Amino acid sequence: MVELMVVMGIIGIMTLTITTSIDSMLPGERLNTTIRVLASDLRSVRAEAISHNMEYRLTYDLEKDQYRWSTPFSIEGGVVRLERDQDYDTGERLYSPWVRLADGVSFARIFIAGEVYEQGQVQVIFDAIGTATDHSVILTQPKYEQFFTLEVLPLSGLIKMHDGEYLRQEPDDGDFQ
Repeated sequence: MVELMVVMGIIGIMTLTITTSIDSMLPGERLNTTIRVLASDLRSVRAEAISHNMEYRLTYDLEKDQYRWSTPFSIEGGVVRLERDQDYDTGERLYSPWVRLADGVSFARIFIAGEVYEQGQVQVIFDAIGTATDHSVILTQPKYEQFFTLEVLPLSGLIKMHDGEYLRQEPDDGDFQ
């Protein structure tokens, strides 16, 4: 009976130790997972734009910490076209479901072509040749004061990842001498 009690005590201590170490790893993993999922979705939207030879859009909702992409295809069928000399679509686009960021992770801000956005919805474009709207997405985990930046390069549409907050500086004439 005493031996059984000692074994049960050892199992209890081991369970407590394992549970504590898993809980301490989860916050970092939530941010890492969010980064990987968002980067993967950005690559997928770019690939779809190239493979269909059409423009795809991605919308970030900074207030609800979610994003979704829209296809160039219309709900009624066919392709959505811009009305001549207008900035609006001729039909309702097909949208993906909203993708929420992991619990405890949020958008800190998004830089699009030099403009800073911290609230509302913003949209970026991936076109048929693989280029994208120049933008950087800064994710944060406020409880742990962690930041991470996903930078989408405009000419290639490729993604660069940066630990912390990162904003690429515009080149000046001195950079080319």
